[in-house]
Amino acid sequence: MASAAASAVSTPAGPQPLSGVKLLAAAFALALANFVVVLDSTIANVSVPHIAGGLAVSPTQGTWVITSYAVADAISVPLTGWLAARFGTVRWFIVSIVGFGIFSFLCGISRTLDALILFRVLQGLAGGPLMPLSQILLLRIFPKEKAGVGLAIWSMTTTTAPILGPILGGLISDNWSWPWIFFINLPVVAVCAFGVGSMLGAFETKKAKMRIDIVGLILLVLSVGSFQVMLDTGREHDWFGSAWIVMLAIVAAISFAAFLIWELTDANPVVNVRVFRFRGFSFATVAISLGFGAFFSQVVLTPLWLQQVAGYTATETGFIVAWIGCFAVLFSPLAAGLLTKIDVRITVCAGILWMALMSILRARWNTDVDYWSLALPHLLQGMGMPFFFVGLTALALSSVPAKDQTSAAGLMSFLRTLSGAIGTAIATTAWDDASRVSRAELVPALNGAAETMDKMQNAGLTTEQARAALDRIVDVQASTLGVLHIFLAAGTVFVIAAAAVWLIPRPKTISMGASH
Repeated sequence: MASAAASAVSTPAGPQPLSGVKLLAAAFALALANFVVVLDSTIANVSVPHIAGGLAVSPTQGTWVITSYAVADAISVPLTGWLAARFGTVRWFIVSIVGFGIFSFLCGISRTLDALILFRVLQGLAGGPLMPLSQILLLRIFPKEKAGVGLAIWSMTTTTAPILGPILGGLISDNWSWPWIFFINLPVVAVCAFGVGSMLGAFETKKAKMRIDIVGLILLVLSVGSFQVMLDTGREHDWFGSAWIVMLAIVAAISFAAFLIWELTDANPVVNVRVFRFRGFSFATVAISLGFGAFFSQVVLTPLWLQQVAGYTATETGFIVAWIGCFAVLFSPLAAGLLTKIDVRITVCAGILWMALMSILRARWNTDVDYWSLALPHLLQGMGMPFFFVGLTALALSSVPAKDQTSAAGLMSFLRTLSGAIGTAIATTAWDDASRVSRAELVPALNGAAETMDKMQNAGLTTEQARAALDRIVDVQASTLGVLHIFLAAGTVFVIAAAAVWLIPRPKTISMGASH
């Protein structure tokens, strides 16, 4: 894709950046598009029981509504560079957002599980390229000296959407009906398509006629699809104790190795993996993958612990985790403004270490913790997030030539999505294991169990009810100890990511693809 991508993505006599109201409107449309696509990766998570009941299937079958979208999204994201080169950046953005809206509508009117899964796959394929395309276009519409602001806007929509997804999904499913988690996309799609189509035509890139790398595409679908299904179904199949999971792992490993070899030797690869030859991009990608894996595992586990163990409702949980967006929004302009003033590696490292500190603060929770002790780590974590996401993205894109930045953005989005899935799978499995170990240690150490049973029976409970209540108390404490171990492990991963930042060469300039 090298030569073709060069002609498609670079703009030698590029358009002038936008300004004033037009800049604000275009930035809003692009950020909103990115937000709604990322939102849909988690909005169905808490709606699975409603969907399963509405379609008369089991909750386990209903989880394929989540898996199908994740697989399709992960497959389409790294294809962004090739699609932008073949059809034009703005043109493919509009095709993607319109397709996303159409398939969202079809998901909402589906009345069988097979139809819903089919349209979720198509929705994911259509929406995946919107993440990197919105990033690149945001960088281009801002004046060069304010490109960091565009990057900050994109980063914040990427990080806050997965958090708000389950909250919004729960509220809609409880108060309306599950199809509305898809129907709410339609007015958003209309605004985004109109805004981009009417204001960003001048930022279109040249098209290059390129053959389709069929072999690379098949290997990509096979490797990513099997790996994502392995992650999503491994827990319920006891991981590598299952022949099914082992088979998926083997298929993923062999097809991925073949994919890498093919893409490195093909003249026009469907995914330009050659950008990893730039050391800055490679280590920036390692750092953001480690950091996002740790971050997203906390995003998933915290609501699960609050609702399943601590007894909070979905709405109450939402009011706790939503605090993460406050300082994240306020500190984004500061993170963007510092990009060109000091060594960006310093601010990135500081941001990641701050997030590690918040993991340690979470590890002090217990079952009797008050609201503000729960909310404070979320509120404070937002201070570090912009420096982590904005700075690392800037480091990565500044490490590759302008002609390769669309491909680089697509690969970064893909690996970030994949690391989130891996982090979630590891964290949820490790939580189960840590909870079992903690329970095994707690049971022999119980003091006064017989006296507690007597008190509960004297209060009117039967022997079975008292035993169940005591068993529940032990389970709650064991699960809490288990999740605290995961928070500490996430903090360790953050520290490793912070160390990886210093393996990135300091770029001479922070360009971020904002060439005009």
